[in-house]
Parts: sequence; structure tokens; C-alpha cells
Amino acid sequence: MSRLARLAALLLFAAAGTLSAQDSADARAEEFRDKLRALNWVVGPRELTMSGNATLSLPEGYVYLDAANTTKFEELNENLSSGKEVMIAPKSLTWTAYLIFEDEGYVKDNEKIDADAILKTLKQSAEAANADRRRRGWEELHVVGWTIPPAYNGNTKRLEWATLLRAQGGEATNFFTKILGRKGYTTVVLVTRPDNTTAAVADVDSVLRAYRFNGGDTYADWRPGDKVAEYGLTGLIVGGAVAAAVKTGLLKGLWKFIVAGIAAFWKLLLAGAAAVAAALRSLFKRRQAER
Repeated sequence: MSRLARLAALLLFAAAGTLSAQDSADARAEEFRDKLRALNWVVGPRELTMSGNATLSLPEGYVYLDAANTTKFEELNENLSSGKEVMIAPKSLTWTAYLIFEDEGYVKDNEKIDADAILKTLKQSAEAANADRRRRGWEELHVVGWTIPPAYNGNTKRLEWATLLRAQGGEATNFFTKILGRKGYTTVVLVTRPDNTTAAVADVDSVLRAYRFNGGDTYADWRPGDKVAEYGLTGLIVGGAVAAAVKTGLLKGLWKFIVAGIAAFWKLLLAGAAAVAAALRSLFKRRQAER
């Protein structure tokens, strides 16, 4: 065989391999989209009953997944799930937000926040949680630092902060909101690209204005004799189990369980969100027309 013929054969072989790899990637992408379409998406506007005796008025242009469907969505995106959180997002899926109510009791809000010490604890727990991610065949996830340091608003009874996360596939910002109530608190975890943080925070804040504890269960409704949480604002950031364990001297023995609890709140943004949103657009339109 001449040198030219051998070169032609190699080029044909390489082209065939490229086409085969592309076909395989396309098949995996289509399978992924099919699994997303199979989820039970609820399209706004819709009045939603939330756990913890709360209500969310989901506006038009946004979607919602209940706890069972949120768990499936998170598995598809290689995110750990507690199995209890629900999800809201704009139809574009440029960000996703996860909500979960914890009936830990009334959290006193008179504690000073040490941001540096808290960040150290978050980094340690993230590294420890990577053992579970490796077991699942997922990318390791690292806490880089604060995107927005912790701050508490005494008027709205909301504690907010944002962390920058890094994995092999890129970076993501997780913006946390803790909404305090009489019997516990609701955690909201906003997941978005770092360059979309400002817009996403403003967007989710507008949605959360329509989230409210119902009468009798607001923070102001607390009465003497009600259950009081064993931790304060710091515990809300690093995880209530951490704060309680430190007080009782059980931190060492509880660490693996604490790590799993905290890590379940860290999320990566869906890869190729724009493509997925395009694939789901017709589904959202069809379901809205059926209502």
C-alpha cells in the first residue's frame, strides 16, 4: 500500500471514530433529555402548599418539582439529595433553587457571626464529603470561599450568604437563604454560574417575596413554651448538627453524618442548561395549555 493510500485509510478511520463518538454523545444527551421530560414539572402561575405550614405563589414563567421529582433531577445532575427538598427555577433553567423546611424549633437571632471560622468548617466538610462523591464516580467538589459573606436581616428574619464551589467541570455559586419561622426554618439554596450571581439572586429574591409562613407559624408568632433550637445563626450556616455536637462534645463521632447532611445542600449547576431548557420548552407550553 502506498504512503498516500495509508494516509487516506487513516483519515477515513479517524473520521469514522469521530462520527461514532458524536453519535454516542448525541444518544446520551437525548437519553438525558428524555429523563428530564419524564419528570412531573409544575408550571406557574400556581399556588403551592409548602412544608412547615407555608405557601409559595409560583409566578408565571417558573417551574416547580416536588420532593420525589427533585431527587431524580438532582441524581441526573450528580448532586446529593436529602430526599426532602423541592425545586423551583425559571423555565430557562439559568438557575435552580432548592427549598427544604427543618422543624428544629425557634432559632434565636442574637448571635454574632464569625465568617472566617465558619468558612474553615465548610471547607473541611466539603473535602470529607468528596469520599462519597468519588464512590459514586462524581467529580470532587471544593469550597473556594465566600461570594457573599453571611449577613442577617432582622426585619425580614432572613440569613443570607453565598459560597463559590469548584469542580473539575467548572465553578458554581450557591446562594443560601434561611427564612426563620416559629417552629423552624426554611433553607433555600440557589445554584447558578458565578457570572450570573447578581441577576439570579435578584430573581430568586423576587420569587421568595411570595413565600410566607401561614398565620400562627411566623417568627413573630413564637410563644414561651415553644421548642427552641439548640443553636443560633452560626449553626444555620455550618449545619445545626455541627453546632449541637460542639456543645455536647460529640463532634468526632458524628462527623461522617454531619458531612453528609451539609454536603447535600451543595449543588452544581446543570451542564448545558440552555440546551435542556430548549428541549423542555415545548413541554412547558403544552402543560400550560392543558390547564
